[in-house]
Amino acid sequence: MAEITAKLVKELRDRTQAGMSTCKEALVEASGDIEKAIEILQKKREIKSASVAGKIATEGEVRTLVTADKKRGTIVEVNTQTDFVARGEEFQSFIAAAVKAASDLPAGSALPEALEKQRKDISGSTGENVVVRRWESVNAQGAGGAVVTYVHMGGKIGVLLSGEAPSADAAKDPSFGEFLDNCAMQIAAMSPIVVDKSAVSETEIAKQKEIFAAQLKDEGKPEAAWPKIIEGKVAKWFTEITLLGQDNVWGAEGTIDKIRQELGKKLGGEVKLHTFFRYGLGDGIEKKVDDLAAEVAKMTGG
Repeated sequence: MAEITAKLVKELRDRTQAGMSTCKEALVEASGDIEKAIEILQKKREIKSASVAGKIATEGEVRTLVTADKKRGTIVEVNTQTDFVARGEEFQSFIAAAVKAASDLPAGSALPEALEKQRKDISGSTGENVVVRRWESVNAQGAGGAVVTYVHMGGKIGVLLSGEAPSADAAKDPSFGEFLDNCAMQIAAMSPIVVDKSAVSETEIAKQKEIFAAQLKDEGKPEAAWPKIIEGKVAKWFTEITLLGQDNVWGAEGTIDKIRQELGKKLGGEVKLHTFFRYGLGDGIEKKVDDLAAEVAKMTGG
């Protein structure tokens, strides 16, 4: 068998774009024959999968799963490169497996190897980069706790929300479930960052005050007036970034917090909103914008 040198591994990697360890394993299996190693990688779908690994995947779907008793919910985002693949049966089967696998695992765990193999198979068969980008699970708190989800635009936005009624009996009241469902839609529509201002750190508040101070300086406001103006701006900022501080969007008058308190009086105790996750498909991923005119000019030699 030919010696598996670093130079040989690099040559195979340059020709196939497969991973270094994958190239070495293929060369060992092929007894150092680089052409046979390429065939091995093709059969294992490693080449096509690895060759697309650097391509930006901004399409896909956000999907949620809640247990029948509403005591646990899971949200995942799986990306691929085109909406065409995202709507395909193979991708749809994979994301169903992904959200189920995540639901069965403790938070922060690695997804199982079988799912990774399925991901590679899809990437290989479609020629697109398929990525399980992120996932979270939430457990209900207390006897009256429940988890709800809301998915908008066929998986473009997904929300997972944990809330709690004063008791197990109170949680059965339809108005509690309706409130949680409406709050989940509120999160999807208005993109709050936290449940209430207690979740905002002093560092974040100080940074926001610096931003407001810089704005006032640019506007030429007298510095003596800054503290009071900044205080008002911070108060308004809280109404924008906190779920409880926002005005509701579903019709009833008042903030989410006001509606929450009124519901608590009806149900005989405090209604709580504990935590939420809002996934927007492709959030934070820089999408490539193609210049069609430039591409056509390039193709025609213009």
